[in-house]
Amino acid sequence: MSRRPTRRRVITTAIATSAVAVLVAGCSGDTGGGGDEDVTIKVSLFGAAAEIKDLIAQYEDENPNVTVEVSAAANSEDARTGLLTKMAAGSGLADIEMLEVSWIGELRQYADKFVPVADDGYGGWVPAQAEPVTVDGTQFAYGIGLGPTAICYRSDLLDAAGVPSDPEAVTAEVGGSWDEYFAAGEAYVDAGGGPWYDSSYMIYLAQVEQLEFPYEDEDGNVVVDNPEVERIFKDTLALAPKLSANLSPFSEDWNAGFGSGAFATVTCPSWLLTTIEGNSPDVTTWNIANALPGGGGNLGGSYLAVPTASQHQEQAAALASWLSAPEQQVALFKAGSAFPSREEALTDPALTDITSEYFNDAPVGEIFADRSTAITTVTFKGPHFIAIDTAAWNAISRVEAGQQSIDDAWDQFVQESEAAAE
Repeated sequence: MSRRPTRRRVITTAIATSAVAVLVAGCSGDTGGGGDEDVTIKVSLFGAAAEIKDLIAQYEDENPNVTVEVSAAANSEDARTGLLTKMAAGSGLADIEMLEVSWIGELRQYADKFVPVADDGYGGWVPAQAEPVTVDGTQFAYGIGLGPTAICYRSDLLDAAGVPSDPEAVTAEVGGSWDEYFAAGEAYVDAGGGPWYDSSYMIYLAQVEQLEFPYEDEDGNVVVDNPEVERIFKDTLALAPKLSANLSPFSEDWNAGFGSGAFATVTCPSWLLTTIEGNSPDVTTWNIANALPGGGGNLGGSYLAVPTASQHQEQAAALASWLSAPEQQVALFKAGSAFPSREEALTDPALTDITSEYFNDAPVGEIFADRSTAITTVTFKGPHFIAIDTAAWNAISRVEAGQQSIDDAWDQFVQESEAAAE
């Protein structure tokens, strides 16, 4: 399994630019332009972020005094580098900067460089979106969406192996512990099925994202060498020869696997739905189980933050607030972007009544609202999270490529993680 140039880059880009050609429209409400004075607000995004651009165009129509200039980095890695460089230089920041959840550990020490989020009347955010950007009780960025995770699966592959394939049965089968999920996979393979899931790394990550302090403690000290992470790492790789398709997420082979039947199930954050449909448009048997082994889990998340260096803080905050309001978040989800994270959105029929024709009319709004409320543990991502996450990816890749034993890969992963903090 080859290492992609930057794993975080493709995951973030997938969240921001999900390939659904749906025009965001029909949002309404008080846009709050921050006064009548003519103003130009600069917004820095990563990826194409087409859905957000559509909303910005609507905001301009409803606030004639506001002009928004949008710049978009080619990918999240470039955006992160640019943001940190500009912060260090003390100049060049936009009035609104888009952030990705994995950066927050690096940015938390600079929380005072962003305008605090005030009560804007749109309600609060779910803990998984609010906690990462809350320091000393003050939130410093507006959450615009998350990736609550379910299990997507191919019913035709389960049928061929003679195992239950309707959503209720699959939910019962995979919605308990990870041991039960793996046991279901072994039964599927033993019945003649192919690989149970797509990637050992993605299965590893889904389990790690259910721990509060997998990699660093709240003071930023590296704590990777702990029994929970070691068990997840070694047990997942021990099962790989039988259960994993050993595909590199977002690689060409992985993309093709959705259509070719290379795997039966996949851990499925809400934004992955558009990836599945885009890569297997003619497959009619994809469905969703309203479950994730081990409880709730999240992958991904984006924010809008207003730097204190902005000359238009009031107007920029009004725009960031409006873009992150429940109605706009629902529109973004309908357009193929991340799932709403404002608490009020999760019970809004405009969200919970959404179904997906492609996924056999699965009630995706209701499913992912349930998956969001099932998240009881918010994973702490400290200043070394990206480096440690990359080391985990590389270690798993070495094992799956036959280059290293599980024990040796674990030892090297621990060493590289601890070195990241030196």
